[in-house]
Amino acid sequence: MAKETTKGLVNSLFEKVEGIILKTQDYGETHKIVTLFTKELGKVGAIARGAKKPKSRMAAITQPFIYGSFLLQTGSGLGTIQQGEVQYSLRKIREDIIKTAYATYIAELTDKLLDPNQPDPYLFQQLFQTLQWMCDGKDPDVLTIIYELKMYKKAGFSPVVKHCVSCGNKDSDYSFSVNEGGLLCRKCKWKDETAVVLPIPIVKLLYVFSEINIERIGDISIKKENKQLLQALMENYYDQYGGYFLKSKKFLKQIDKFI
Repeated sequence: MAKETTKGLVNSLFEKVEGIILKTQDYGETHKIVTLFTKELGKVGAIARGAKKPKSRMAAITQPFIYGSFLLQTGSGLGTIQQGEVQYSLRKIREDIIKTAYATYIAELTDKLLDPNQPDPYLFQQLFQTLQWMCDGKDPDVLTIIYELKMYKKAGFSPVVKHCVSCGNKDSDYSFSVNEGGLLCRKCKWKDETAVVLPIPIVKLLYVFSEINIERIGDISIKKENKQLLQALMENYYDQYGGYFLKSKKFLKQIDKFI
């Protein structure tokens, strides 16, 4: 037994990381299991001991969507959060049920589509900026569409929005085909009778949203009908290629009905 304990200590590492809390779940009577998206280690799971106790130092740093610096003890299984300090509380999200619904969906999408222990500093920054913009009152629908496109690309199933997915033609008139995986030009539209004809502004927005860093967006204003069209395209596309059921999406759609 002593040998195993010594081996466990040798194999344990202490890592100081910056991370965003994607989700938490209860573990026993007083602990939580926390899923973090970290800049240095990618997505990791860790136990926060005593985090369910209201007066625990862990309670304040294990709230959803907090951006913090953490000292993790890592090993072959779940890590342990030894210390933590809030860098950005993103409190306005947790105080607003609508913002919470959008942020919960984005966090669950990230959790489902990211492989563990695969660092991606770019995507980490995109997630953080998305949550920051939500706090600042920017349109959560637009932010969500942009982030969805980032996540689809990361997961390897993003739609082709630069040119015709079939022939490569760079046309001005396109339809969007979920079945074919992106834009179809006029000559190739016959390949999918269900393809949705897109207004030129929507084609341009799809390209911009796919390529632009979220930090660079301004106050983008989109007509309600165009926004609804983009949301429907993203939802249908995910249903075809995403592979994971997202509980938060159902709640978000219910919230949308009352906005």
